[in-house]
Amino acid sequence: MQITVIIPTYNEAENLPRLASALFMLPLDLRLLVVDDASPDGTGQLAEELSRQHQGRISVLHRPGKLGLRSAYLQGFQRALSDGAEAVAQMDADFSHDPQALTAMADCLGSHDLVLGSRYVPGGKVDERWPWWRKRLSAFGNFYARTILGVPLRDMTTGYRLWRREALFGLPLERIRSNGYVFLVEMAYIAYRLGYRIGEVPIYFADRRWGQSKMSLRIQIEAALRVWQVKWSYRDLNPPV
Repeated sequence: MQITVIIPTYNEAENLPRLASALFMLPLDLRLLVVDDASPDGTGQLAEELSRQHQGRISVLHRPGKLGLRSAYLQGFQRALSDGAEAVAQMDADFSHDPQALTAMADCLGSHDLVLGSRYVPGGKVDERWPWWRKRLSAFGNFYARTILGVPLRDMTTGYRLWRREALFGLPLERIRSNGYVFLVEMAYIAYRLGYRIGEVPIYFADRRWGQSKMSLRIQIEAALRVWQVKWSYRDLNPPV
């Protein structure tokens, strides 16, 4: 199974070479698609150099500026599917998502349409260095989203995901409006409403060690408010008969 890993980047020059090396050491048929938002630190140019080093196993989608997580992934999905990917992974560039977990996620995809790398199933965990309030905030965000949306998934906000090609084709991607990390909640909810088989594989979510976090208070507030809009927007979706 040929898997394309989509990696949105903005100022991830410190992380990208390490991440590419770690991924290509896995016993998987992988391609990487770097979606770079004109990083001032030269991440996009570095990705082109890495592509040459890895004989074209890395593709780069250059964008003119910071256009957001939603458009990065939607453009990435379109590119990966048109290039023939049989499965598509979503993954952060900062090593918060352990590359090793992708092997177990690929195994799980054999009987599912979507696999989540989950911090909140047995065996999953968040970084021990997180302060208590951050752990509580993360856990509450998931409880809040799954309670309002009525979804029995443990980790609605995880950004570590693996999709079957056919599952992505079946999503009404043109209807997605969320930006920031609530985009991840919206996609998981659509998949659930459509009756997709969704699995969760435990992961250890590490805090980034290089570079700066993109999370902000504005993104968190948007997520809290947007969940209600997501619930209303997809009330017409049901699994195919």
